[in-house]
Amino acid sequence: MFHLMYKFMDSMQRLAQDAADKLNLTPAEMAELLAKSNLPVIFVLGGPGSGKGTQCEKLVAKYGFTHLSSGDLLRAEVESGSDLGKQIKDTMEAGDLVPLETVLRLLREAMITSLETSKGFLIDGYPREVEQAVKFEEQVCPCTLVIYFELSDEVMTQRLMKRGETSGRVDDNEETIKKRLQTFHEHSQPVVCHYEQRCKTINAERSVDEIFEDVCKEVDNLKCGEQPAAE
Repeated sequence: MFHLMYKFMDSMQRLAQDAADKLNLTPAEMAELLAKSNLPVIFVLGGPGSGKGTQCEKLVAKYGFTHLSSGDLLRAEVESGSDLGKQIKDTMEAGDLVPLETVLRLLREAMITSLETSKGFLIDGYPREVEQAVKFEEQVCPCTLVIYFELSDEVMTQRLMKRGETSGRVDDNEETIKKRLQTFHEHSQPVVCHYEQRCKTINAERSVDEIFEDVCKEVDNLKCGEQPAAE
C-alpha cells in the first residue's frame, strides 16, 4: 500500500517538475513541442447561451481532453497575485482589452504544462476574431478542428434570460444580451468562414445528448496525425 502511494507521489512530483521545466522553454520551443505532440486542438465556438461549457464538460469526461477558457485563465492569473496578474487586473479595471500576446501566452503555457497528461485541448470561446485565430496558429500550434454551435438569437436570448433568473449575472438582461449577440455575430462569423474547411456546424437547438452525439461523431473522425489543410 505504502509502496504504491510512494510511486504515485513520485510520479506526480516528476510530472510537476517536467511541467515547470517546460515553462522555461522559449515560446518557439513550446510551440514546436505542441505541434509535435499531434494532439487534437479544437476551437469551440458559439454565441452566449449556446451550451459550449456543457458540451466541453462532456467531452472532457469522455475523451480526456483539457478544457481551456481564455477568460478563466485571465481570472486565475489575476487571483494568483503574480506580476502578470497585476498587469492584467490593472488593464481590466481601466476598461481596456488584455493584449492578445498575453492571452496567447496564458493559453500556450496552460497547454504545455498539461501536455504529458492531456489527450487533446478544447479552446472554449476562442478565437473571437480572425486575427486571434491567425496569431494562435502562428505562435502556439495548428488548430485541428472547429466546432461551431449554431442556434437562433431568439433561442439564445430565451436561455440567457432564463439563466438570469438565478445566475445573478449583471449581463443576463435583455438589453445587454442584444449587444452581446450583435458583437458575437460581427466578430465570430468571419472566424467560421476563415475555418470553412475545418469547421463543423452543430445544430444547438436540440437536447444536450442529441448535440453531444453529433459532436462525438466529429471528434471521432479526427485523424490526429495529419496536419490540417491550409485555409
